[in-house]
Amino acid sequence: MQAPLIPMAAACRQAARQLARLDSGRKNAVLLAIADALEANTDDILEGNEMDLDTGRSNGLSQAMLDRLLLNPERIRGIANAVRAIAAQSDPVGRIRQLETMPSGIQVGRMRVPLGVIGIIYESRPNVTVDAAALCLKAGNAVILRGGSEAFHSNQALAGIVQDVLQAHDLSAACVTTLPTTDRELVNEMLQLEAYIDVIIPRGGEGLIRHVVANSRIPVIKHYKGVCHLYAHADADIDKLLPLVINGKVQRPGVCNALETLLVHESVARQHLPAICSALQKQGVEIRGCEISQSLCEGILPASESDWEAEYLSLILAVRVVKDYDEAVEHISRYGSQHTEVIVTESLDTAQHFLRDVDASVVIVNASSRFSDGGELGLGAEIGISTSKLHSYGPMGVEALTTEKFVVLGHGETRP
Repeated sequence: MQAPLIPMAAACRQAARQLARLDSGRKNAVLLAIADALEANTDDILEGNEMDLDTGRSNGLSQAMLDRLLLNPERIRGIANAVRAIAAQSDPVGRIRQLETMPSGIQVGRMRVPLGVIGIIYESRPNVTVDAAALCLKAGNAVILRGGSEAFHSNQALAGIVQDVLQAHDLSAACVTTLPTTDRELVNEMLQLEAYIDVIIPRGGEGLIRHVVANSRIPVIKHYKGVCHLYAHADADIDKLLPLVINGKVQRPGVCNALETLLVHESVARQHLPAICSALQKQGVEIRGCEISQSLCEGILPASESDWEAEYLSLILAVRVVKDYDEAVEHISRYGSQHTEVIVTESLDTAQHFLRDVDASVVIVNASSRFSDGGELGLGAEIGISTSKLHSYGPMGVEALTTEKFVVLGHGETRP
């Protein structure tokens, strides 16, 4: 194992103990200072980001991937505002619930506590550097960040600003530790440090996630991929449906909450699909569809079995006409990734069934899949979207980065 890694992890472990004792006021002061520092150092961040973008263009990164990598003043303000939103949230650490008196006389409750040290392995999106650092700090955790090589200079610039603020507030820079290299072998070594790291959260492509799960000795919270569906029920209102499809697919096709498959009830397919397909094609979307959808719309390519399970992350959409609600739910169950599923319907009863029947971490009625995001769901930001169910399901904010321990209050009771 490379010599620097264990000392870095040990320092982060020590810093976690320091963070766990911080009160809410001090944590919030640090977070607000980080937000201000990000905006004050915008030019330095953009300089590093431009280096990454130049390299990405030279290496042939897709436009969607370059969009995930891009920072600009507006996005930096957005990152800073997300940190402020995290600071404004209530602090779960130390909260005790279910304090009950037992027949023995003792009082038993459950207290929220930090997880400890969280390892984040992620690709492309440099905002993750700040989101992860801010969420971990609010929850009293230290964090080890290993970003992708494509965003190396952006990540280093952002993390450096966070570390400067930590030190200015008499906290160890090791609270937010970044691996200062793009050496991929360091990821495998990081995954063996169960004595120092409490949980690993990978964010990136399916290949990265599966590699981490297969090689980690540390518990992993998984976020495999976002195969997100929108199902247009028999009573779908086209005035709602069309904007939701366009927004879900076109606004930012390279993110995990973008739509990948459109399912349309056969009773309204002839009425709705031509207008939807035409609008998508005008936006540059390639459509791959079933035989029925091909017969109804021009310019649709035939869909293969692999299209139903694809996370395109680009301007491609799979389209299938289904005979009824049950076939739509069955398709989602077979091909979905438990990320985000949407129904468009005017029926409250159908909506309630969909909310109950569909197994996904976020289920949406009559709104865009793009709302499946920690910031939009009131978390300020997210450290990831868990598509597994232990110990969190869906976008993970501050509370999801804590756990509970039992606390017992007595007055000298002994067990008979």
